[in-house]
Amino acid sequence: MNYHETDPEFIERFEHFAFEEVPGEEGQSLDEADRYLAILAALIGCQGKEAFAQMLPRALEGGLTPVMVKETVYQAADYVGFGRMLPFLDITNDILQARGIKLPLEGQATTTMEDRLEKGEQAQVAIFGEGMKGAWKKGHINRWLAANCFGDYYTRKGLDYRQREMITFCFLAAQGGCEPQLTAHSKGNMQVGNDQAYLIKVVSQCLPYIGYPRSLNAIACVNRAAEEMKEG
Repeated sequence: MNYHETDPEFIERFEHFAFEEVPGEEGQSLDEADRYLAILAALIGCQGKEAFAQMLPRALEGGLTPVMVKETVYQAADYVGFGRMLPFLDITNDILQARGIKLPLEGQATTTMEDRLEKGEQAQVAIFGEGMKGAWKKGHINRWLAANCFGDYYTRKGLDYRQREMITFCFLAAQGGCEPQLTAHSKGNMQVGNDQAYLIKVVSQCLPYIGYPRSLNAIACVNRAAEEMKEG
């Protein structure tokens, strides 16, 4: 669809806002890789399949590697569920193959089926602190969280903990209704170096794609997390 022909007034204002005003806002810019990681994760979170397909080539040209993109999509399975992640995996595969990139990409796993729980717990502790030691023993969902979410995905190469926590923040912010988890992961982000100001920049860069209500809710969660961390 050529929106410049069918909807010229709308697309003029949207493109100015999303591609010029927002990235150029003083004090709110991110480096290109972080910006595109955030936007792709937010589009998965809000189920923006068509927009994701439009944005992915820009992201690849803007500094993201195919591995970084695939790792973002894979991790989404834990935060939006396989049912809502799968269309984005298909879109990614189609675009990568159309660009002559051979699949599968080089493997990025660092855990085995035998040590995924142990290494997943280590990742939780590294991000959220010593209080996560033994948290997996509180029930089978907690065990799955450690072994599957963290052991299967956070331990993979391709993205570091800082980047993984940032895209998790975007998955949660964009889908809405996850404010308790969004506040917790705001703290996790701050623990790995994504401070309050950085997270507000992330929200700012995602705003054209997820809208004002969810962006304002996300900023409220960031501010709440920062206050709670100050209080100890």
